[in-house]
Amino acid sequence: MLIRMLYLSRSVGPQTTMMTSSILATALDFNARNGITGVLCQGQGFFLQVLEGERSAVNRLYGRIAQDTRHKDLEVLLVDDIQQRRFGNWTMAHVVLSDRSPVVPMQHPSFDPYAQPGRVLLERLDELIATGHPIKNVVA
Repeated sequence: MLIRMLYLSRSVGPQTTMMTSSILATALDFNARNGITGVLCQGQGFFLQVLEGERSAVNRLYGRIAQDTRHKDLEVLLVDDIQQRRFGNWTMAHVVLSDRSPVVPMQHPSFDPYAQPGRVLLERLDELIATGHPIKNVVA
């Protein structure tokens, strides 16, 4: 059974290139070996991530993610059974969000993603993809 999980967390320290590169390298390797796809969005001191794959593999990965000390305040916003993957082209796409990103409402630099419904954030991720927002470290 395939599922999609959307979760949110706050960065413990600065979101450095080295930290993000480390997260992505681990994710790309683990996800490729375990049939997981998704997207990692980073910005404004938070991470927003979608994971898709077999339920047991996604749950196992989330357990590992929850133990990672580089972030805190993990909150699962959405878990759905799915028939097909929404982000199936990427073992882990990376999107750097700015104040101008569709996920972050314009004119609101203090945007709090924890106050947003999971489905709304997922739809906004679709907008990022559809509008050609820069996606880095894409691996098919």
